[in-house]
Amino acid sequence: MGNIGRECIEDTFEKISASSKIPISIGGDHSITRQIINTMAKKHGKISLVYFDAHPDFVSSTIDYYGSVVNDILSNIEITSSVQIGIRTPEQEELDNTKKFNLTVITPFDIQEQGIKQVVNSILSKLGDKVYISFDMDCIDPAYASGVSVPVPVGLNSVDAIYLLKEIAKKGIIGMDVMEVCPSFDIKDRTSHLASRMISEVLYSSGET
Repeated sequence: MGNIGRECIEDTFEKISASSKIPISIGGDHSITRQIINTMAKKHGKISLVYFDAHPDFVSSTIDYYGSVVNDILSNIEITSSVQIGIRTPEQEELDNTKKFNLTVITPFDIQEQGIKQVVNSILSKLGDKVYISFDMDCIDPAYASGVSVPVPVGLNSVDAIYLLKEIAKKGIIGMDVMEVCPSFDIKDRTSHLASRMISEVLYSSGET
């Protein structure tokens, strides 16, 4: 669909959903995901969300911004079949909300301790049949993806991130976004190239090529 503004998101995604195609979006501010999910839920109902991020984005005292995305889409996701991956800098309010709603969180340390295969199996066993992936590039360690607005050390490595995406995509997804790619902060376009590779691997694994 090319570049679109926020005001065109609802109409654009309704058209894509009507065509039975899988939308993949590239951004931008992670708050874009709120508009996408709330639009897609009109067709699909409640969605299993796989949310890759360094931050939980589960602030509820302030809404409609990049830090409140998960709170803002609560009515349109199935919380028991959703999961956050890569979280490592939660605020107390976000910890409280995660506990309150019993949202599953997988940290980089969990992957290190349990092994990538066990983590994948636990994720796949939890997900429902309407899976949407939202991937903030700061989920990945800045050693692999420096071109983000808020880099956070001790993140996922690029191989583990792509492996997780591929295995989830094999199960089947209804859409995906890759957010917070910031070319002005990048080094030799490494983050942009990685985001591109991630998308191509998901397309191949989901059978959309």
